[in-house]
Amino acid sequence: MEILKVENLCKNYGRGDTLVKALDKVSFSVNKGEFVAIVGASGSGKSTLLHILGGVDRPTSGKVYVDGEDVYQLNEHNLAIFRRREVGLIYQFYNLIPILNVKENITLPILLDNKRVDEEYLNEIIQTLSLKDRINHLPNELSGGQQQRVSIGRALMNRPAILLADEPTGNLDSKASREIIELLKLSNKKYNQTIIMITHDHELALHASRIITIDDGKIIKDEMVK
Repeated sequence: MEILKVENLCKNYGRGDTLVKALDKVSFSVNKGEFVAIVGASGSGKSTLLHILGGVDRPTSGKVYVDGEDVYQLNEHNLAIFRRREVGLIYQFYNLIPILNVKENITLPILLDNKRVDEEYLNEIIQTLSLKDRINHLPNELSGGQQQRVSIGRALMNRPAILLADEPTGNLDSKASREIIELLKLSNKKYNQTIIMITHDHELALHASRIITIDDGKIIKDEMVK
């Protein structure tokens, strides 16, 4: 079942002689439960694409459909709700709230939505992420790998339509990087979570089931991983 559809997506900066086409008529679709890596060099347009998929930045033209909904036909209020409910974001630098402990950081999206926390699901996530002994710790009391695990838990907590990971291992050592990629693969298999991961690391991308390569704002390759 198709969960994401992108049609002729364009994003321009500047005009005239200074016009830069960050994205140039990008089109693709993703089925529910796919793990897709989007790879490209710095400046290729992959991060711009991620921000547009996540409802963070508006395209110049083109369409983004998530679970059948035309994202950029939403007003600002409903777009904020879409970001909170339908998109899980994992950043390179964790973006945890420093005054909140592990449990509070993970459940923050639920609390912001004025919903009741599913304690059974929360405990399952904490167990899966090996954070049971850290639930009362603040971010500055955790290692980089542990902080990234918390950000994965926060991204999963709302059971989003898509999980977007922006260079999720870019700030970690090799051991922690391996742990994080294995956790992403586990969430993909265990929860059938659709994942789109942005990376410049082709070796990391090989852990996904599909690789989309972007260059100069255009898709130049879209292939399944054997």
